[in-house]
Amino acid sequence: MPGTSYEEGLLELQEDVLYMSELVMERVRKGLNALEQKDTELADELIDTDHEINQLYLDIESDCIDLLRLHEPIASDFRLIAASFKIITDLERIGDLAVNLGEYTLQAEKDVFPEVDVQALGDLALSMIEDAMAAYDTENADDCYAVAEQDDELDALCERASELVVRDLIETELEANSDEEVEQLLQDVSRLLLTVRDLERVGDHAVNIAARTLYMIENDDELIY
Repeated sequence: MPGTSYEEGLLELQEDVLYMSELVMERVRKGLNALEQKDTELADELIDTDHEINQLYLDIESDCIDLLRLHEPIASDFRLIAASFKIITDLERIGDLAVNLGEYTLQAEKDVFPEVDVQALGDLALSMIEDAMAAYDTENADDCYAVAEQDDELDALCERASELVVRDLIETELEANSDEEVEQLLQDVSRLLLTVRDLERVGDHAVNIAARTLYMIENDDELIY
């Protein structure tokens, strides 16, 4: 960014944030695919390349600092820079959750509770990120509210999935299994519950992105919590 004009710097900042979001969404898709296909090579790749997202975060953070340090942004530009910095923080954390999916893939022994559609939960969470970033790109306030509404749906689906897992576990005749089988079942159940929780957290980060975007567009902090 050094050597570019202030206006060019702002444009590059937005482009870099959008690029980071594309990389992060790709990583979440890879994590979901690794889980579904039991693809340990893909899981290892996901885990080993986490540093790329972290470095991109640091680079964009530095650009935000330079824009604030070298210029005196007007209010709307200041909100853009501040919102962009908060958004890349959420994107970096989504990247960490994608790494978790890779780690769960390596830990998985077998499918448990196939009636829990992890892929559907992931697709909805990804749709929320995509919509939130589209709102950031086009500065569409209505889309910010739509993302928040989608989060209610994701939360309900995740709660239903967790309740299903716990209920079925309670109903399972654990006494009929060996200690080793019981231990493995509990580990698999724990992994599934963590997967559901992490996908719900992806949705929460998408709402954060929408909230910061709404603040950027309209100086409205209604969705920030």
